[in-house]
Amino acid sequence: MKFTAEQIAQVIKGKVEGDPEALVSDFAKIEEGKPESLTFLHNPKYEKYIYETRASVCIVGEDFKAEKPIQPTLIRVENPYLALTELLQYYDQLKKQKSGIENPSFISESAKYGEDIYVGAFAYIGEHVKIGNNVKIYPHVYIGDHSVIGDNVTIYSGAKIYHEIVIGNNCIIHSNAVIGADGFGFAPDEKGVYTKVPQIGNVIIKDDVEIGAATTIDRSTMGSSVIGQGVKLDNQIQLAHNVEVGEHTVMAAQTGIAGSTKIGKHGLIGGQVGIAGHLKIGDFVKIQAQTGIIKNVEDKAVLQGSPALTYREYNRSYIHFKNLSEIVRRLNEVEKKLKDNG
Repeated sequence: MKFTAEQIAQVIKGKVEGDPEALVSDFAKIEEGKPESLTFLHNPKYEKYIYETRASVCIVGEDFKAEKPIQPTLIRVENPYLALTELLQYYDQLKKQKSGIENPSFISESAKYGEDIYVGAFAYIGEHVKIGNNVKIYPHVYIGDHSVIGDNVTIYSGAKIYHEIVIGNNCIIHSNAVIGADGFGFAPDEKGVYTKVPQIGNVIIKDDVEIGAATTIDRSTMGSSVIGQGVKLDNQIQLAHNVEVGEHTVMAAQTGIAGSTKIGKHGLIGGQVGIAGHLKIGDFVKIQAQTGIIKNVEDKAVLQGSPALTYREYNRSYIHFKNLSEIVRRLNEVEKKLKDNG
């Protein structure tokens, strides 16, 4: 696809300075710009590249003042970074404009779906499923019986949505995510033999949630595992049964949260964090990568380490961690002197 500078300016509500017919067919970093590419300048430390770039069009701030001649056509906007984000979203939507039902695929006669739906080949949609408008279901997706999918949802190839799952509007489920598998519930008898505890609950995903590739969210034993509005989950995350994640919390890859733990809203959770079960994590909490949480966390805490310390405590203690061998050596010398003098 090719666009003119004028067409791009209309999308991002900018003002063209230069050739309005300059063509763009690709995006590029400002230092790597080439003909027919679009770039942007937001960080002042990259300003030198605007005088060197070969990009055809560059998005700049309204207050940018050129100190030398510039080759690209400029589009002036209030905030170049936000304008680029808006443009990328627009471009992404254009690329994903799919519609229709491909064959072979299976849609139960009892399933209901809205307008502008796309169902890829080999997808399976079970009995009494309800699907909203403008939903994109890519090949090899499975949607179990009695599940409900809202409007403007995209489910990428290979994702598995078990029975009775509820997914809100404007959600994105990436490839090979599994939503609603059984929670890890087993009860031992007097002989130590484990019997499966039926997991009869479901998963509720609120609006504007994005779930990364190969992430798994287990259904609850009873009630619901709940992912709040605006939550963003990275790839390869495991959320166990009855977990609740508060709105607008962000979680990085390979994090694991054990059953019945409740995560507050607006949290920032780094990669490979482990959180034990039946805990309560407060709102606006920040957890550094590879931290292990074994007790409740208050609002606005910043944690690091395993088991977790506050960020300030961890940094103080780390000075001693790295000097531990020297401290032990000196302690052994003192003990030896005391023994020799005794």
